[in-house]
Amino acid sequence: MFLKNFRLIPAVCLIGLHSSCSTPEAVIPLSGRELLGNHNVPAISYSGHRKIPRSVENTPSIAETKEDLKILSAMGIRMLRTYDAGEFPHAERTLKGIRELKKADPDFEMYVMLGAWIQCRNAYRQGTDHSLEDADWNQREIEAAIRLAAEYPDIVKVIAVGNEAMVTWQAHFVPAATILKYVNILREARTDGRIPAQTLITSSDNWAALGGEAHYRNDALAELMRKMDFVSLHTYAFHDTFYNPALQWAPLPDEADLPVAEQIAKSVERSIALQKAQYNAVAEYLKELGFEKEIHIGETGWASLDNAQYGPEGTCAADEYTAKVFYDACRKWTRENNLTCFYFEAFDEPWKSKGTDGSEGHFGLFTVDGQAKYALWDLVDAGAFEGLSRGGHPVTKTHGGNKAVLLEKLKTPKHRKH
Repeated sequence: MFLKNFRLIPAVCLIGLHSSCSTPEAVIPLSGRELLGNHNVPAISYSGHRKIPRSVENTPSIAETKEDLKILSAMGIRMLRTYDAGEFPHAERTLKGIRELKKADPDFEMYVMLGAWIQCRNAYRQGTDHSLEDADWNQREIEAAIRLAAEYPDIVKVIAVGNEAMVTWQAHFVPAATILKYVNILREARTDGRIPAQTLITSSDNWAALGGEAHYRNDALAELMRKMDFVSLHTYAFHDTFYNPALQWAPLPDEADLPVAEQIAKSVERSIALQKAQYNAVAEYLKELGFEKEIHIGETGWASLDNAQYGPEGTCAADEYTAKVFYDACRKWTRENNLTCFYFEAFDEPWKSKGTDGSEGHFGLFTVDGQAKYALWDLVDAGAFEGLSRGGHPVTKTHGGNKAVLLEKLKTPKHRKH
């Protein structure tokens, strides 16, 4: 990776990742190139849907979105990743909310990697056809992304075409040639001035689909990798605790007598090593293609709760304590290697688990009512969220701040049950 000319921030402002302290003068917006790998611009994935079902009617208002933006700014976040440009008004309300906060406070600083959701014909419906794209849908998403990037040039610094759209196990899977088509359309829009010339273009996908596994490699993917300004890579050791036997998640024989917390630390250490290996597999593919490309982490995260394969009857990976151990280790890895990491995710989203305790609804660093999970308790103690709330609930610690409650629930990491 290439070192950046980082913006310097007084050490007194650093709380955890980065605090909400601001410099006396108004912020001068950074370019996408200045943002990527910048230690002073921590990033996070943000989809703020609070209600079930996720719908246009249930999309958070601008006022609710600004609540979230203030919370994320207070924890030090300076860059967000959104997921769709036109299906729901969430992305546009996020951009409007940032603009309004900047107008009220010139020191407020937040940037966006704007997602354009790309999918196949009849995705998530009967008659799904992965051989055909949903051209009408995809075109609307790209047009919305172009419009928003043009309207908010000081905020939208990256457009990401697709979200895990090339990995075959997704219901919305499309081949690399489809993603390449829309990356080229955006490149044309950048050339002819419909979006700012400095707007970066990428696609955010699973490490395997980005050439980390050989069976995904083809001419279209190779051309896509050339055309993207950087690679946005997803890597999830959390899911690998169940699906990937290459991860030694359960304690090794010489760890069997260690306290459970130490066993978890060892298992997370191996999880980070696996994610590094997945990252390196994509880097090796780029090397084989004969060119260099920056690779950043488009997504990684750890769920704090699950009632199925990651819960007490499964791998025992999903709990708040383990989530913090992973969060700290992941931030350390990415900081030390100058990687931007859009950590997944900001807030729990109940719609993803359909109101149950499934893991997908519990990846947030905050609960849906704004409680800070264990990974962020130190920021609560430091007063970072004083005066802030979500949906009328002040930002406090989960479990009443009682660490003993977390520790008594810890279980030894286990291998998946076959």
